[in-house]
Amino acid sequence: MAKKPGTPKGQGQEPNDDSLEDIGGNGNSSADPVGDAEAEVDSELMDMQFSLGEAERELTGCREAMLRMQAEMENLRKRLIKDLERSRLRSLEGFMRDLLPVRDSLERGLETDNKTTTVETMKEGKALIIKMLGKVMEDHGLKLIDPHGEPFDPELHQAMTVQESADHAPDTVLEVLQKGFQLHDRLVRPAMVVVSKTPAED
Repeated sequence: MAKKPGTPKGQGQEPNDDSLEDIGGNGNSSADPVGDAEAEVDSELMDMQFSLGEAERELTGCREAMLRMQAEMENLRKRLIKDLERSRLRSLEGFMRDLLPVRDSLERGLETDNKTTTVETMKEGKALIIKMLGKVMEDHGLKLIDPHGEPFDPELHQAMTVQESADHAPDTVLEVLQKGFQLHDRLVRPAMVVVSKTPAED
């Protein structure tokens, strides 16, 4: 009696555990690389959005701080302008107050009787007024420049003409045509002078 053909190996048999592990990838569900990549991109995008939000908040804070600083600087500038104006007015007020006695003296000179006033008394009155005015100007920092007999200084003097002189060294102020004035270290008006030079040889 003939034998029935044998069942092929692997057919009609239940797969064992080792076969299941081989088919299922060690017993775990198959991985999804696309899903993992999308999740990683979403995470990075959230991080970038968070960083962007932080940068925008920081920029807003810097902008507000800058605007506050600009407002403070503008207020400081206005205060300095007001302080300088008040200081200028106080200085001018003091100068005008010191000039009032000079004005009073000039008015009293106009009120004198021409019949009793002599040329000598008029000269004395004018000399007194000039002295008073010079004192006021000196008290406020104005210095008279009267360089007669001094060496010529181009920073303080203006030579109007040159004159030969055997009795003076060259570049000596022989005559002051108009006195100059200097306010502290600033030249207000140079002295107009005649300067000497060496006589020409015959």
